[in-house]
Amino acid sequence: MKILAVDAATEACSVALYNDGEISSIFEICPQQHSQKLLPFIEKILSDSDIKLSQLDGIAYGQGPGSFTGVRIGVSVTQGLAFGADLPVVGVSNLAIMAQQAIEQDNAEFIVAAIDARMSEVYLGCYKNVNGLAQLINNEIAIKPELLRKDDFKLNNSVAVGTGWTSYSQLLTSCFNAKVTDIELPNAKYMLPLALNAFNQGLSVSAEFAQPNYVRDEVSWKKLPGR
Repeated sequence: MKILAVDAATEACSVALYNDGEISSIFEICPQQHSQKLLPFIEKILSDSDIKLSQLDGIAYGQGPGSFTGVRIGVSVTQGLAFGADLPVVGVSNLAIMAQQAIEQDNAEFIVAAIDARMSEVYLGCYKNVNGLAQLINNEIAIKPELLRKDDFKLNNSVAVGTGWTSYSQLLTSCFNAKVTDIELPNAKYMLPLALNAFNQGLSVSAEFAQPNYVRDEVSWKKLPGR
């Protein structure tokens, strides 16, 4: 299979390519530059692998949660490319992408992923390692960290990923007994195993059905963190 993965939902902008078992990727932290960076990244990664868009079997995209603007950029670019080449698409949670990285790098058993959602909230998702893939426990939520209750999350040997742990370290560590890692932002490279699994299970959709997942409905942060 040949799968392209794209993500622009946070301060990071990244693309990755699965080419019959070979993986290449581009990752850059570039707040508010995603609309200028994403397409050139895609063109470069396809060109370097000598692959045309029409040769792909599908496109995966970071569906959120994250920056509302960034999520929309990722979805719209995916739709434009997929429409033009008549390719199926799969959306992957940005929280799950970071959880997958923790599994691949640290063989994590349980992962607590948190992205700073601004407005004193975090996007939060708890995951478990199921045969090497991040699987969501319960639902992803947007919540003020001080409203979290320790009794609601009884995860042993868990690790922590995401910018939420940097912004709200004390509040989150008081609720979760998790080892904080250096994984702060999603990287499209770690979207690939989850995307491949979804494609193999027949969970892809046509481009017109590509949807963002904001986790909450109201627009929360018009600017990316630190800008």
